[in-house]
Amino acid sequence: MKSNLLTVKSVERLLRSGEKAMHSDGQGLYLKVSAMGSGSWIYRFKLNGRSRDMGLGTVDDITLVQARDSASQATKIVKGGSDPILLRQQLFNPEQEEEAPPTKAFKEVAQDYIEAHRAGWKNAKHAQQWTNTLSTYAFPIIGNKPVDEVDTDHILQILNPIWTQKPETAARVRNRLELVLDAAKARRLRTGENPALWRGHLDKLLPRRRLADRGNHAALPWQQLPSFMAALKSSADLSSIAVELTVLCALRTSEIIGSSWDEIDLKEEIWTIPAARMKAGRQHRVPLSKAALETLRRLKVGNNSELLFPGRTAGRPLSNMAMLQKIRGMDEISLKNGGPGWRNEAGEIITMHGFRSSFRDWAAETTHFSNIVPEMALAHKVSNATEAAYRRGDLLEKRKQLMEEWACYALSACKSIYST
Repeated sequence: MKSNLLTVKSVERLLRSGEKAMHSDGQGLYLKVSAMGSGSWIYRFKLNGRSRDMGLGTVDDITLVQARDSASQATKIVKGGSDPILLRQQLFNPEQEEEAPPTKAFKEVAQDYIEAHRAGWKNAKHAQQWTNTLSTYAFPIIGNKPVDEVDTDHILQILNPIWTQKPETAARVRNRLELVLDAAKARRLRTGENPALWRGHLDKLLPRRRLADRGNHAALPWQQLPSFMAALKSSADLSSIAVELTVLCALRTSEIIGSSWDEIDLKEEIWTIPAARMKAGRQHRVPLSKAALETLRRLKVGNNSELLFPGRTAGRPLSNMAMLQKIRGMDEISLKNGGPGWRNEAGEIITMHGFRSSFRDWAAETTHFSNIVPEMALAHKVSNATEAAYRRGDLLEKRKQLMEEWACYALSACKSIYST
């Protein structure tokens, strides 16, 4: 392994960047940047099959040359079969007995983490998803292993089989492993660097995920939307109405499913979705088009529930799969009748989230509205600094015009549903 990869100037540059990462100098010596201008020296070694990290001091106290000298001395100790961390402890605390290594298994720590955070997760299913992914991919390999013995080799053993085959799942598993191991360190159940850390560690060992691997939600080409809405109107069940309203308001499935009537102001023609139900954690005001208002009035008839879309169980909303199943059923009917089905250009069955892409493409290609208007209609975070300044308002009137045009286009192949 090459050594002396860092220089005094490169160390200064890395510290100024403030990018949290581990930077190798070779021979087990690393510069750990934790914040702008803040860093420390780490010596990483492996003894008896166990990876360890030994802190050598901060960049304020130890120079690059001194860090290399300390790492060199530690390397000699490791080659002699001894633990430099233990020897240092004995040198400075000769009467201190070596602490017994933690015996808590990774599985126990992971379960503790899930229980500790369960109440803070907005979605009740999130805890179950954590349990499922860790049970499937991590526990068979490290579930019963003491948490302080989990090292990089174990993490790679978990991730390698799914990294390219199931990229989204692999990314979630890696992130959850990192969080559990961070929690273990905070509880003093392990020491050293986190072997599931991506930047400065696993990014050197695993291929970077291509954008194509992440996949997109299959979207209906916007030119086909009027035909889809006409086909949807042939059915009047609750799932169909949910799909219709989702499309007309360009909302996410979760924003529709969890909605209640107290969010709707039919007089002011505004739907106010609270921050707790929004992905970005900000309240979102939806201007209601004439078509959306008519759909809501139709939905209100005979509905005694507080929910817009009540499920079969009292007090529970419609299943979040109901709308997707409706689309799949429409696709099947279309194919049986010799049609092309309801699919994107790649032949994939469209998804509910894909209608948001249809809306965005339609707005970009057929309307005069500036980019910020449809982006705010979708409640997207705006990264452009100039456009972000518009967040002081929500462009409600412009969005009302946009959503009215969208509804007119979406229902252009349907018999008029407008009451005036």
